[in-house]
Amino acid sequence: MANELGLRSLSFEVENLQALVDRLATEGYSLVGGIGEYEGVWRLAYVRGPEGIIVALAERMR
Repeated sequence: MANELGLRSLSFEVENLQALVDRLATEGYSLVGGIGEYEGVWRLAYVRGPEGIIVALAERMR
């Protein structure tokens, strides 16, 4: 819940977002939604991690 105390999400800048998402899928993690783009600058993906924490992965587009 948005009003609960504690850590709810983490964000990391990564290289080769697609390869990382593919590797995480083989380890049993799934995307929350799909891979998207933000303002033509970032590719973004959200993965549900341990303890239900959402992990945001961002790759700067070149």
